[in-house]
Amino acid sequence: MWSPEPWTTDRVMEGDFLYLMPTYTRFPRVFVRGRGTVLFDLEGREYLDFVAGIAANILGHCHPVVVEALRRQAETLIHCSNLYYTLPQVELAGLLVRLAFGGRGKAFFCQSGAEAVEGAIKLARKYAYRRGRAGQPIVCFKNAFHGRTLGALAATGRYTEGFDPLPAGFVSCPFGELGPVEAELQGGAIAVLVEPIQGEGGVWVAGPEFLRGLRELCDRYGALLILDEVQTAMGRTGRMFAWEHWGAVPDILVLAKGLGGGFPIGCVLARSEVAEAFSPGDHGSTFGGNPLGAAVALAVVRFLLKEDLPRRAGEKGELLGSGLRELEARFPFIREVRGRGLMWGVELTGPARPLAFECLEEGLLVSVAAERVLRFLPPLTVEGEEITRALEVVERVFRRFSEKMSGGG
Repeated sequence: MWSPEPWTTDRVMEGDFLYLMPTYTRFPRVFVRGRGTVLFDLEGREYLDFVAGIAANILGHCHPVVVEALRRQAETLIHCSNLYYTLPQVELAGLLVRLAFGGRGKAFFCQSGAEAVEGAIKLARKYAYRRGRAGQPIVCFKNAFHGRTLGALAATGRYTEGFDPLPAGFVSCPFGELGPVEAELQGGAIAVLVEPIQGEGGVWVAGPEFLRGLRELCDRYGALLILDEVQTAMGRTGRMFAWEHWGAVPDILVLAKGLGGGFPIGCVLARSEVAEAFSPGDHGSTFGGNPLGAAVALAVVRFLLKEDLPRRAGEKGELLGSGLRELEARFPFIREVRGRGLMWGVELTGPARPLAFECLEEGLLVSVAAERVLRFLPPLTVEGEEITRALEVVERVFRRFSEKMSGGG
């Protein structure tokens, strides 16, 4: 019989193999404790975390604001369902609606980004139905990622093998090109679903002309603009919401990840006119907006505003981005450096995972996107000195890799 004691990395990996479904390709580390930008593994080794729970831990690990909000609310009320009113949910909704739509909007809460995307899709379709446009498609984009539930997967258009039949009603256009989108809208498409920066797709930045153009096209053809800001919102790009850089105000805004500072919560925000397409029973969530999650998210958002963290993230992002671009000029196997704020990708000429593993061995966590992109997503609370240390690790790893490629090692 399998016995887990005493716990070691090998024992944990064995337990994972025995008892967990094989849905993840994990790096061989077991993390047990974190503080700020630092993680500690089972053997006591220290790591700089530039993954931040895939952009979720925007205040780092175990930030006092998050810990205190959890403690205080857990001692008061954790869950009672949406059959009743709760104060944290209403407070959080009011704050987010004011930030996104100047108070003229409404919120729906769930627990993840994929769920929020599903809610946005349903809302857009119900809005179209009420306007006599039922059955028309939603425009999505190649290289997108919106989640792994069936509806979000159909909108993503990737990772679909073996999951047919997927929900219909989505068309895919090239990211960054307005012409194909206009053709679909002329044909009756009811909405456009887009990420301001394609995170999982490789950190592709939409750009001002594209997002503004989408806003103009949606206005011209009576379609909804849905922005998936699961990764980019809550200050990551240097503004509270990435669309603020370009003035492309959405009709529906999808949030998750950083909203809870690492605690699971998702949100669909919509202009009041659009939100009113939903009636009681049209959508729901048992745990969505529960007092615990809402209280934590409320504390996180208030702290972001109080400390002006979005602006500071933009300043720190200049340090990270300029450092990565310096490496781009030195190493020919770097194809391109892309990003904004504290969301950066380094596209390589070959697979990125081996280099991510080398960084891990050196005490730095970075993630891989689109197979060839090293992605950097530190918490907004990262210190300049930590960014410098991370860049030093990446430089050492790149230098060794370059020497191997040239036959020097």
